[in-house]
Amino acid sequence: MEFSAKQIASFINGRVEGDENATVNSFAKIEEGKKGAISFLSNPKYIHYIYDTESTIVLIDSNMEIEKPVKATLIRVDNAYECVAKLLQLYESFKPKKKGIDPLASISPSATIGEEVYVGPFACIGDGACIGNGTQIYPNTVVGDGATVGNNCLLYPNVTIYHDCKVGNNVTIHAGAVVGADGFGFAPGPEGYDKIPQIGIVTIEDNVEIGANTCIDRSTMGSTVIKKGVKLDNLIQVAHNVEVGENTVMSAQVGIAGSTKIGSWCMFGGQVGLAGHIHIGDKTSLGAQSGVPGNIKGNQTLIGTPPMEPKAYFKSQAIFRRLPEMYKEINELKKQIEELKNK
Repeated sequence: MEFSAKQIASFINGRVEGDENATVNSFAKIEEGKKGAISFLSNPKYIHYIYDTESTIVLIDSNMEIEKPVKATLIRVDNAYECVAKLLQLYESFKPKKKGIDPLASISPSATIGEEVYVGPFACIGDGACIGNGTQIYPNTVVGDGATVGNNCLLYPNVTIYHDCKVGNNVTIHAGAVVGADGFGFAPGPEGYDKIPQIGIVTIEDNVEIGANTCIDRSTMGSTVIKKGVKLDNLIQVAHNVEVGENTVMSAQVGIAGSTKIGSWCMFGGQVGLAGHIHIGDKTSLGAQSGVPGNIKGNQTLIGTPPMEPKAYFKSQAIFRRLPEMYKEINELKKQIEELKNK
């Protein structure tokens, strides 16, 4: 499907510089541009690519200055990164959705399946499970007994939704993710560890995306909750009874211990670790590999273990690198002081 520069500019409220009738039918990175593709430029360090790119159209921030002529038609917008996201969503919406029940799928007679649902080969829908309208369930995915999956969800291959868990509308869960495995609950006894039954569930609200091989554990009692708009990257561990607030985002390998409450609009970098039974306030940003042992008030950007303001953290790191040298200097000063005392 082709779109002209004029059509695209109208959709994203942009301004065309060049041939408004130029057409594109694909996307490409600006450094890998090709004829018939649209690219974007928002980071100034990539600006040198715009002079040689073969892409037909380039989205560019309105305040970015071009010093030489370019071959491509430009569309200037307030935020090129946001606009290319809108165009990619539009492009994705034109792809046909899979429908129908594959004969190799296993669906319990007591399950409820909505309209225009796709269930792929070797997928399994358990007793009393409920699948909403327009949801797509890819091969080898399991929806356990009594589990609920809402409308227009996308469950990629090898996803496992354990029994009784609840998934809202417009939720995407990527391959290998597990929702509702037992929380890590054991009581030490004289002969080892006794398992504490995990009788709760996981509740995932609307418009959530969960990355590949991410695990969200069911609660001991009640529910582990992922609130609406949350975006979780791959390989994230969310322990039992955790609550993740609305529109919070987390990068890969974040680990959250049990019963921690996370506010809304938080942002966690890769490999952030949170202790259990703590509270993280709204709009908290944590830099990669931060370790959080206690509560954090909201509206802060922090990094390190324990977390601190970025300026203080980087100053501390600069000092830390000099510790061996400083240690030698201190020992030398101590020797000199002793010598002076002896004199």
